[in-house]
Amino acid sequence: MPADHQDPRTYYSRIQTGALVIIAFAVVLFLLVQARFMLISLATAIILFSLTSDVINFIARQRIGPFRIPNWLASLAALGLISTALLILTSILLAQVNTVLVTTLSYAERAPSAIASLFGWLGDDIEGAVLNSLRSVEISGYVRAVAGQAGSLTQGTVLVILFVGFLFAERIWFATKLTNFFQDHEQAERVGLIIGSIIHRVNYYLLVKTAVSVITGLMVFAVAEAFGLQLAVAIGVLTFVLNYIPNVGSIVATGMVALVAFVQTGDPTITAAIFLISGAIQFINGNIIDPWMMGRALRLSSFGIIISLAFWGAVWGIPGMFLSVPIMVMLLVVCSHVPPLRPIAILLSREGLPDTETELSRGRRAGVLPKQ
Repeated sequence: MPADHQDPRTYYSRIQTGALVIIAFAVVLFLLVQARFMLISLATAIILFSLTSDVINFIARQRIGPFRIPNWLASLAALGLISTALLILTSILLAQVNTVLVTTLSYAERAPSAIASLFGWLGDDIEGAVLNSLRSVEISGYVRAVAGQAGSLTQGTVLVILFVGFLFAERIWFATKLTNFFQDHEQAERVGLIIGSIIHRVNYYLLVKTAVSVITGLMVFAVAEAFGLQLAVAIGVLTFVLNYIPNVGSIVATGMVALVAFVQTGDPTITAAIFLISGAIQFINGNIIDPWMMGRALRLSSFGIIISLAFWGAVWGIPGMFLSVPIMVMLLVVCSHVPPLRPIAILLSREGLPDTETELSRGRRAGVLPKQ
């Protein structure tokens, strides 16, 4: 029906609904930005909790002779392991970042000349202009900014540990709360299946990504060590971390290795060799091994991943880039099983074939999804 023949009340109702959606999105975006430190810590805690939830259930089912390990003891053990692992990883990362920052300051004087020499083939004028531009950059200011962000990592780690502890304390009543909330056992069971599907997919993604990142970090470390780079350990650790950022992380890691090699050696041939070897490692691991191990577990659209990366990077910065894929997985699973939102799931999926209700039920029968 043409717009001029529509009922005015319907027309204005649609305008009002659209305006309310825009206002709600703006309010949510404002809250995401203003409370990002708290929300990033909470999102990280939820992911860690989901990673260990199945492990706790497995431990709680074990028996030591006639005794069965109580659920609370398994939860305390898991919380202790998570806390120890997070504190150790934070210490290692801060130590390597500190090493990079100190070395950056020591290289700050000769780095502009080394980088400007790359443009020498364009002429002396271009090389001089690049050199003057680089010398005008206040490297110490950027170093202080990075150091400040690294310092907040410890605070975030403590907050994540607290959130995980509270989640463990609440987990034994989750199924009861879910049933009482919906007042319908079947609906609560279906929501539980959806949550289980999200946990399963996010866990699988993180396990595969961790394995590939460890392999990539070790290989890049071996290359840096073979060429005698001073920051070989830091390069390996940062490559491991950056590989969690889809697409962009591997490019940044490869550029970082090449830049460190050129600033330290000043030899274009060695730099090119390191760049090509590191790039080949990233390409093989990221475009062959990673997709092969992922299989059809995620089925995310590549374009959707880039959009999610850009959005969460703009909202939450670097932490948002790390969380972009898990958040997209959650959106894909939820939209797949909510009929009005299924078109969004079609756009987010790789082949335009999101999960169906049959696949959700199959996950329960196969024992893939946890029972509530």
